[in-house]
Amino acid sequence: MTTSTSLPGPAAVAAARATIAPYIRPTPLFRTQVDGRPLVLKLEHLQLSGSFKLRGALTALLGGDRPEHVVTASGGNHGLGVATAAALLGLPATVYVPETVPETKARRIEQGGARLVRHGSTYAEAAAAATEAATEPGARYVPAYDHPDVIAGQGTVAAEVVAEAPDVDAVAVAVGGGGLAAGTALAIGGRTTVAVEPEHCCALHRALEAGEPVDSPVDSVAASALGATRVGELPFAVLSASPVVSLLVTDDELLAARDRLWDEFRLLVEPAAAVPFAAWLAGRLPGELACIVLCGANTDR
Repeated sequence: MTTSTSLPGPAAVAAARATIAPYIRPTPLFRTQVDGRPLVLKLEHLQLSGSFKLRGALTALLGGDRPEHVVTASGGNHGLGVATAAALLGLPATVYVPETVPETKARRIEQGGARLVRHGSTYAEAAAAATEAATEPGARYVPAYDHPDVIAGQGTVAAEVVAEAPDVDAVAVAVGGGGLAAGTALAIGGRTTVAVEPEHCCALHRALEAGEPVDSPVDSVAASALGATRVGELPFAVLSASPVVSLLVTDDELLAARDRLWDEFRLLVEPAAAVPFAAWLAGRLPGELACIVLCGANTDR
């Protein structure tokens, strides 16, 4: 596996795919038409733990020496992924979350077998406490997105897409800290990565404008999953060197897209997962055939 400071490449995604294969659920592709236009949906919300985050967590934990204890911080989905990965590997886990974490996600983290610690009002405060806790002997901190193994693991979603649907010319994903988008860029062989964010929760978009990661305000109904205040350094480095289109949608657009997925297909996803579909519905995606990754379903309805 790669070191914590080196950039992963396509080979790292291929290696991660083989490494985590015994533990994950390969999720289906759904070819359909919406408004007379062809579309491919990647149903990653059907993954164990309810989101793609399991892939990166497993890749990180299976690299290097086996820890005695796993620690992380999360707004929800990453914590669920780490809790599930730790349970699959027989490891104890502690997940720090901000006090604003949705109850649905907090409950599922505990149901996954992890110890839940509420700390601070923001993800950054929870992460600071988790990082300190991870200095204890035998503990390992699993970052949410800014680690090469995590990026490589998240890239296995898109690797499955292009293996099954090589005719897609763009893969669209929601962006928080950038791990899924960066992994997608590594996995899709020169196709276009479409990185979609809520307009008031857009750390990657602001970083691309500034030429470097910068602090960004967070104010969106999808903030519990996409609420990174700054895109990761490693994801930004990968995405800066890749064919990437950065798009923004409004909260009204993403909620309407979420509702349409339910009304038309009976696909129940959380608001963040509908973000790329919202951009597609608005006709903003490039290319002839896009794959939309529905990244998570940790919601109550």
